[in-house]
Amino acid sequence: MKRIPVYTISGFLGSGKTTVLGKMADEFKKRGKHVGIILNELGDENVEKHLFADQNVHELLNGCICCTIQDDLVTTLKGFLEGEEVDVLLIEGTGVANPLEIKDILLSPELIEEFKLMSMIGMVDTSHYLDYQSMFASSKEIRSLLKEQIISSDLIILNKIDIVNEKEQEKVRHKIEKVISPGVEVLESSYGNVPFEKLALQRQSLVNLTDEAGHHHHHHSIGTVKITALPAVRLKKLETWLKGINGLIRAKGYLLIEGESDPREMQFAAKKAVLSDTKIDTEKTVLILIGQNLNTEEIRTSFHQSFQ
Repeated sequence: MKRIPVYTISGFLGSGKTTVLGKMADEFKKRGKHVGIILNELGDENVEKHLFADQNVHELLNGCICCTIQDDLVTTLKGFLEGEEVDVLLIEGTGVANPLEIKDILLSPELIEEFKLMSMIGMVDTSHYLDYQSMFASSKEIRSLLKEQIISSDLIILNKIDIVNEKEQEKVRHKIEKVISPGVEVLESSYGNVPFEKLALQRQSLVNLTDEAGHHHHHHSIGTVKITALPAVRLKKLETWLKGINGLIRAKGYLLIEGESDPREMQFAAKKAVLSDTKIDTEKTVLILIGQNLNTEEIRTSFHQSFQ
């Protein structure tokens, strides 16, 4: 039986993983390939699943496939072997996933003859990377996670360079080149625009699984808070509220904006809230917060006091 090619996409929260995965899926589809997609979320809902409405998508929720729901990933992978035909498989981990653990599963004795790991793509938010490296602006856990994601990758994409000056780009590239293996390609992009031929290459893993690189962290302090049945909000007021949450790294959801009749998708990263132009086929509203040591009760109380 022919092995199914697999591409994994990792990167910290807000780095652009879903954008690149969508571009890859579309291009493979144009070339006549049947694409399978695995999307992983820490929380119990994926507010970006509408982007793949016409795709063969399996969602893994309420945990990280690199640690707490590894068995679910194995079961899902086996499901692709038994279900409809799949020519290529794309896996997007959570923003706090360690790609080495996903790699271990794909290379396990029970799956290695069924799946062929082609490339481990690592996304970097160039506009925020230096902040995450600062001991004053982030934690040791986040710095360690970023390093794990970078050294695990066969291809590094420095995304969002359109909002970073050349001097800062150079600093980011220099820091990354100090930790990656020789021969790992580093590409720059805006909005995840990378030549498909670069993304679809079969790359030989160059990661040396040393004790440091192969040590698996589970990042227990990074979690989610979910708020449902939201009232109509003003985007600027919501953005200000989100900026004030201790430990918040990322937020996303379906929101009803004051003066509008239908919910819109909202993404919050790098302290900026942005609405999608695409119409969302849902009537519900939900806000998902992702961060470190989030105080659920405090956040919910603050939200209700601010918006209800």
